[in-house]
Amino acid sequence: MKFLAIVLIIILLTLGLEVVFNKLLGVEKKKIADTPGREVDRRGRKIILVSIIFLLILSNVFNFSFLDTKWWWLGYFIILAGFQIFMEWKYIKNSKQYLTTIILSISCLVMLILAIRYI
Repeated sequence: MKFLAIVLIIILLTLGLEVVFNKLLGVEKKKIADTPGREVDRRGRKIILVSIIFLLILSNVFNFSFLDTKWWWLGYFIILAGFQIFMEWKYIKNSKQYLTTIILSISCLVMLILAIRYI
């Protein structure tokens, strides 16, 4: 129950921060799916997901107990956020949307690390 409350707080804070930073930076939200980078984005996300699943399975097969599952998810979040930031920077021209994504990713990362540390 405590974990769900923390996740809900993180989600609400993230949504609030997104609204604030989009207004401050004058960002009009656009989707990568509406740009020529649509296929690159889909393929990249699939490759990242398959890689993480493969590494999770591999770590369970070889019994790598030194890495806890929560750190795998944190690594997945970092890689996925980095990919999202790059795709926004590359394919959404004349927009500062990637800056909002950078700020939100860093704030979420800090909140997740604190949640992992204290749960």
